[in-house]
Amino acid sequence: MTVREVFRTHTGTQDARAQDIRADEPRAEGAGAASEGGRTSCAAPAGTVAAGRAAKELGLRRAEFELAVHLGLIAVVGASGGGRPRVPQEEIARLREQPGFPDSLAERVRTVGTAAGAALLDIAPARFTRLARAGCFSPVTFYLNRYRAVVWLYLADELAAFAGREPELLAGRTPPGMRTMLESGADWRARNWRSQRIDRLLSRTPDPWVRAAVQASALDPVQLAEVVDDPYERAYLVRVRPEPVFGRPASLAAREAMGELTPADDPDEILWRRINLTLELDAAREDRPAPRPGGGGGGEARAVPVVRSEAAGVSLPTGKGLLARLGWRGRGAG
Repeated sequence: MTVREVFRTHTGTQDARAQDIRADEPRAEGAGAASEGGRTSCAAPAGTVAAGRAAKELGLRRAEFELAVHLGLIAVVGASGGGRPRVPQEEIARLREQPGFPDSLAERVRTVGTAAGAALLDIAPARFTRLARAGCFSPVTFYLNRYRAVVWLYLADELAAFAGREPELLAGRTPPGMRTMLESGADWRARNWRSQRIDRLLSRTPDPWVRAAVQASALDPVQLAEVVDDPYERAYLVRVRPEPVFGRPASLAAREAMGELTPADDPDEILWRRINLTLELDAAREDRPAPRPGGGGGGEARAVPVVRSEAAGVSLPTGKGLLARLGWRGRGAG
């Protein structure tokens, strides 16, 4: 059975989903990033509806709706006084006018776990897991099962795109390089989830301090203190860090899982995040100083020469002080 045939089988039941829409779709210990960093504004104008009603009008379960907001598919506005976000009625009308509604919208946020993902790709679950660990596709969110173990979820659309892009990886022997990487214990699932989460949050804010805060969220407190030695700047980064649009996970276990998965845990990834935080922090300091007791500001901003790294695709500061500014001693440092 081809991937297209599998998709047709699984999506054939979409016509009946409108009869089974609920305001919420509970998961055991749900802890995904699906509700983070949607497009919001500071005040809710007239002509908006609550998130629950918007989900029903769009034919989405609550978890699907929150994921759509996280992916930037649905624009929301912040309620006055810090209430829960709301959806403009014109946004609902726009989405309802799209071709194939409501099935097309539901399909864009349909997620699958390992077993269902393997069925979509017509491969064994073990092979699906190896491909995910190797970073061939990235999880978009996760939840905790009854044993409080992390269960990764993937967008069905992205799996279909991968199948069309890399069909040779769905059958036959695993490429030697990938096999060596997997045998060494590599697992890129959490790293790729973090990367996509950070990229989405960065795409939604032009504020330099908020952008720096997004980069800082991928570092644990010790790493952060080594890069940002000013305690007032660190406090400000925590204060302006974007919060999930629909609030933090409700359960303690879910919050703990989020706290464990958010910080980078590989030396290369940590260094990359430290570099990006340094760059964003330079831009933030040039824009305005972090607030201090008594209204005092920071020192004058200092221009940093940059050189284009073609391999990495980013601009890196030059000069002898880069590693010192990063507080990075390298892998082999004692």
